[in-house]
Amino acid sequence: MNSTMPTARSPRRRLRAAVLGATVAAALLTVTACQSDDDGDAAAPPRPTASATATGAPEPTAPTTDSGTGTGTATPAGTASATETGTGDSGETGGGNGTEHPDCRATDLNTEVELQDPAGETPRHFLLTVTNNTRKPCVLNDAPVLRLKAGNDAPIVETLGEPDTEPVVVEGGGKAYAGLYVFGNDEGGEAEYDQSDRFTATLVAGEGTELAGTLIFDLPDGLDTVSVDDAARLNGWAGTEGLAMRPISLL
Repeated sequence: MNSTMPTARSPRRRLRAAVLGATVAAALLTVTACQSDDDGDAAAPPRPTASATATGAPEPTAPTTDSGTGTGTATPAGTASATETGTGDSGETGGGNGTEHPDCRATDLNTEVELQDPAGETPRHFLLTVTNNTRKPCVLNDAPVLRLKAGNDAPIVETLGEPDTEPVVVEGGGKAYAGLYVFGNDEGGEAEYDQSDRFTATLVAGEGTELAGTLIFDLPDGLDTVSVDDAARLNGWAGTEGLAMRPISLL
């Protein structure tokens, strides 16, 4: 009987051993799989949190080939460059009138009016004279803007031909002249015409770019008013009386 017992239990032991072996193998596979998952989680980069995503670091700038040793200078906004400010020589001298002398100022000039018509004739022709009451030369440009009445609303007298573009230099204490024709109507009789008791002349600055002060020419003694009309003409600044009046005397 003892001889048959080991033989009867041997298959059971083998079966139990096989079951235990399978169980151990399954456990080992489970442990290996868990370790693989842990290694994968450790290798993966951490996911950004909500706050990190909202305030992420700025993107890196692209690389540049500039060595940083350039000589260019940045121009601040609203600042003109050297070429824009016109620092070069403009070729003009003095007050921009093409001479070395400044423009005459109205406050430095005395005025005078002389009637050129014989007594008893209708007053038509006048010589306007300005005197430089300073010791330094000054310049009169083109022809003045002349009105036969006071005020900017008064019509401007047309110049006789093209005004001389050459500036007239008036020496200290010297004089300059302009010829004026004021009335061309010959109808006479009882017709009524515009009357004027003075002439006004606004000076023109260098190159005719600006206006620079107004002169008042009162009528000469013995004349309270003179008749004026749209036939009036002006011959601009000249250095002598003859040059100023010669073309006017032909009207």
